[in-house]
Amino acid sequence: MISRRHFVQAALATSALYGASGFGNWARLAAQQSLTQDQLIGEGGPGNVTLIHITDMHAQTQPIYFREPEFNIGVGIHAGQPPHLVGSEFRARFGVEQGSALDYALTYSDFEAMARGYGRMGGLDRISTVVKAIRAQAPHALLLDGGDTWQGSLPSLRTRGMDMVTLMNALGVEAMTSHWEFTLGSDRVNELIENHVNPAFLGANIFDAEWDEPVYDDYRIFERNGTAIGVIGQAFPYMPIANPGWMFPELSFGLRRDRIAEVVEEVRAAGAQVVVLLSHNGFDVDRQFARDIPGIDVILTGHTHDALPEPIQVGNTFLIASGSHGKFVSRVDLDVQDGAMRGISHRLIPIFSDVIEPDPEMTALVDETRAPYAAEMSEVIGTSGSLLFRRGNFNGTWDDVICDALISQRDAQIALSPGFRWGAAILPGQEITREDIYNVTAMTYPAAYRTEMTGEMLHTIMEDVAANIFNPDAYYQQGGDMVRVGGMGYRIDPAQPQGSRITEMTLLSTGELVQPEQSYVVAGWASVNQATEGPPIWDVVENHIRAQGTVTLEPNNSVDVVGG
Repeated sequence: MISRRHFVQAALATSALYGASGFGNWARLAAQQSLTQDQLIGEGGPGNVTLIHITDMHAQTQPIYFREPEFNIGVGIHAGQPPHLVGSEFRARFGVEQGSALDYALTYSDFEAMARGYGRMGGLDRISTVVKAIRAQAPHALLLDGGDTWQGSLPSLRTRGMDMVTLMNALGVEAMTSHWEFTLGSDRVNELIENHVNPAFLGANIFDAEWDEPVYDDYRIFERNGTAIGVIGQAFPYMPIANPGWMFPELSFGLRRDRIAEVVEEVRAAGAQVVVLLSHNGFDVDRQFARDIPGIDVILTGHTHDALPEPIQVGNTFLIASGSHGKFVSRVDLDVQDGAMRGISHRLIPIFSDVIEPDPEMTALVDETRAPYAAEMSEVIGTSGSLLFRRGNFNGTWDDVICDALISQRDAQIALSPGFRWGAAILPGQEITREDIYNVTAMTYPAAYRTEMTGEMLHTIMEDVAANIFNPDAYYQQGGDMVRVGGMGYRIDPAQPQGSRITEMTLLSTGELVQPEQSYVVAGWASVNQATEGPPIWDVVENHIRAQGTVTLEPNNSVDVVGG
């Protein structure tokens, strides 16, 4: 693993005049330089407004390994467009040298070997160092959080989000939006907002379900450096579908495009010279928003965990994608003149934890929030004989472990695991601790159910999930990955219409095709149905790993992707 005395390659600023067609060759700017911490953080670009963006932290306060996806399929007009590029296609599009630190940070290629060389990424104390350095250069900088912050770890689960609220307050976040926050229940969210949360909690698309009125602030106008910055919040629009609606029954979400367009006009009328959408829509939805809603200068996008080293320009709107799990911090400098944005520069800062010094104040505070659970989290449950990761449209080896655990511990023929994108990776030979297990399972509806389903029901479930992911209309995409399946293989053609994507469903234990009228014993977890019964998934996985000792997985070839 490299030490902080050594250097790594990292992103330099990219810039463009407002309305320019592109940002040039990013590789020329990176130019093979080896960077110290100061060079890594850089000095930003020209302009009088500075935005700092983080998103999709999923309560990861420690440096982690996180592998980017090997499959990221775009459909319709988004096919082959960023962020739906991986590996060599991603490197070619953005000029990233194969084997470089940026390749490690931004793609999946040769992940294990590069992870051992470049080390972990993220860590809230390293992020704090970066934020403080940017604020030292630009005291007016505005720090914005794109949501999915209060969920994803054992401490966040046990404190019901309070640990992350405390830490984000200390970091100095000034506005945020939301998604998984609401899986704490709306009562808890409101309690935290009213009594503990310092940032403005924004959600222009969150309405009272009975009265059809806004519940939270639509926007906040910040006066910085002589400029009025309007920040509009857009929470995840599909909450009651993707997550348990019974946890927030009084709330209604949705895209609400017309509403957002009205709020943009309202913000402009209130004096905003630049309009920023702090969004948890997902990248393709936000790209469509940029096409359909005039007047948005910058969309800080989240939810789909994409990290892009350049902004994507759609008309007069620029989309910024800042990754997830604390791997990156985005700095965006805007040149605002005569009441309008005239220029933009962007810097995606990779948080190499062995290069960026931790901020001692944040380290101490993080340690304080973790202290009550430290002994419990550090207990070694087993060892990984394979690379465990989660991201990918169809498979993730962590989910293979979860599916194997459901089958073995719940005596099932078939296992279903949601296509969640959160959770840190584990390298081969690395000990698996209880904290590692919670990092891929920590949530408020963890019951591991066991039931019977007909082959027809299984096919309907698979088709419904595929329709959410591969609908050519971005407004019908919910931004997750395909449900992971254990004990069953299938063929999928994402280009087919709904009802025709999934074929050749096969029971792996017998090699026989799944029959529509036959019943099968199915185990799963994270059901959105209230009062689902079963042990918590983290206990199921822990018992499985203890029984295995060393978890070694064979390559999973059970999903045949047409055109994949």
